[in-house]
Amino acid sequence: MEFTLTVPKSMQKTLKWITLISQWNNTMDLDPSDLLLFARIVECGSFTLAAARVGLPKSTVSRRMAMLEAVLGERLLQRTTRKLALTEFGASLLDHARKVVEEVEAAGALVQHRQLEPSGRLRISLPGDFANLAMGPVFAQFLKRYPAISLELDLSPRRVDLVAENFDLAIRMGDMPDDSTLAARRVALTTMGLYAAPGYTSVRGLPEQPDDLLKHDLLCMQRRGAAEPLWVLIRGKSRWERKVPGRMIANSLDVLVRMASTGAGIAASSDLFAAPYVKTGELVRVLPDWSMPSMTGWAVFPGRRLMPAKTRAFLDLMERSCSESGERGF
Repeated sequence: MEFTLTVPKSMQKTLKWITLISQWNNTMDLDPSDLLLFARIVECGSFTLAAARVGLPKSTVSRRMAMLEAVLGERLLQRTTRKLALTEFGASLLDHARKVVEEVEAAGALVQHRQLEPSGRLRISLPGDFANLAMGPVFAQFLKRYPAISLELDLSPRRVDLVAENFDLAIRMGDMPDDSTLAARRVALTTMGLYAAPGYTSVRGLPEQPDDLLKHDLLCMQRRGAAEPLWVLIRGKSRWERKVPGRMIANSLDVLVRMASTGAGIAASSDLFAAPYVKTGELVRVLPDWSMPSMTGWAVFPGRRLMPAKTRAFLDLMERSCSESGERGF
């Protein structure tokens, strides 16, 4: 009895690639999994991190790379005590190795995507301030709805390397750098303003125009890669933009708002963070006719063709929470 296997067009390119690898493997004894391992080493930037990523001893990773270079007859990586550098041949081979990674990840994501019940550990990096103020109910609802998923949260202010450190998702505030390996979805948009304690304004007075701010103690959010804070104020078509002398600079909106509430100065803050203090009378709005550019919150994730079901479930829930708040963000 004979059977005919019909292959969908979407899979024909993949099968052709696998066939080419198989033919090459027959003549060169090349293991495709070594190409995947090579790509992981480049992504992680070290043998140690790559070994942890794939769950192999570092000695095994080093040995397999040495064997791959021996089979190919050329070095792929230049090794020093401090870093790894691709050779010209290694850079050329990396494109092919990444195709192997993409196909393996696509197959794994497809399997997980088809699961009726999302499961596994979801690793998320996000600012601690934002997590404390806005994300508690979202996390609680997510864990209740998906009992087969466990959460691992990194609340440090640093920008993690999602690929090298094996994170599924990161929540990042502000402008997004151009990175072709990542994809992003907007999940929050919060307005910004200036705030001070009544005790501070009773002593130092209220600014009447933006230039008056330069005479005050200013509490500023740290700008990534910039030495001086830059404040932008907008009123209709009018725009005021200055580098300001920050009396205090921090990478935490929560800290800035708390300092302002004690009378330390005028803080640039998200209205979201300032709202509880305004409600209790601990803060008042400064220059209320002027506003600062809104701050966008992004959900950032590896740019895979198929998103794991656990990641998609969290993003969908987070977007619904934004929608139910009746605003464009939290």
